[in-house]
Amino acid sequence: MNIQSAINKEVFIPRNERMLVSVEVQRRKRKRMSFLPTGARGDYTTFICVSVTNTRPHQLLITKVKRFGGSLSFTRRSQWTVEQLRQVNGINPNKDSPEFDLVFDNAVDQWVASSSAEKCIFIQILYHACQTYWEGKTGNLGKSGKLGKRRASHGAHQVSTGPSDSPPASSRTLKARRKSYVSPKQAEFINCQSKLTGDACTMNLVIYRCKAFLNRMKNMMVANQRSPGRGQSGRVAGSTNVVQRMNVALGERGDRLTRAEDKTVELMHKAQQFADTAHKVEVSAQTEGCPALRLN
Repeated sequence: MNIQSAINKEVFIPRNERMLVSVEVQRRKRKRMSFLPTGARGDYTTFICVSVTNTRPHQLLITKVKRFGGSLSFTRRSQWTVEQLRQVNGINPNKDSPEFDLVFDNAVDQWVASSSAEKCIFIQILYHACQTYWEGKTGNLGKSGKLGKRRASHGAHQVSTGPSDSPPASSRTLKARRKSYVSPKQAEFINCQSKLTGDACTMNLVIYRCKAFLNRMKNMMVANQRSPGRGQSGRVAGSTNVVQRMNVALGERGDRLTRAEDKTVELMHKAQQFADTAHKVEVSAQTEGCPALRLN
């Protein structure tokens, strides 16, 4: 069982939640207090998780989970709803980087993920989960508004037995609720690569998952290489070389896919320009009555 499955089983399933993604992080700027003893680095491991409740109406939650040194269990530390999330800062919109910030109503956390691929997976899934959540929220609000209108009209039909100038009580209550309701502000994603917040991102997600897997394998090989048993050093070194070659090949494949995508977009723009030019020529020929330039 991998770490994500263990976190989901131990922390979220008992609370009737389902984890969507988690990322292992460290603080970019550590909080230190001079009058408290500071422990050694690595006393605990921090994970930022995104989960959704199984009960309706669904809630999208962001949870900080820690695993302390010498323990195999996970502990839930802090939790926020998506309404409390104000900003997700990807730090660098031009290249993959492990740094990102999360800004909430009452907290600002500056993180460094275990790898740039892990961070890209986290932001990509978080962005689309937020989009799905807010679209569902808007749909539910529209349904409740239509239901309120039907109830108000039905009540008005029943009450209007005699002449009256005042609107029915249900209609006044509905209007008061609409005036008092303030839709929560959605989180802002800034300095994030467009391929993380775009619609056609399935291939990018697969590539990032492969990179994250290879990065975990490489870290495992390096950890084993530091304290290898007898007769294992040769196998560890050979496995490390294989992982490195696979990582290089995957990176080259990702670059080729990116170039192909850019080339496709460029050809689409050229085709659109050609179509616009042909349309202008046709309109001009029909206006001037020149049969030689008229396009049938």
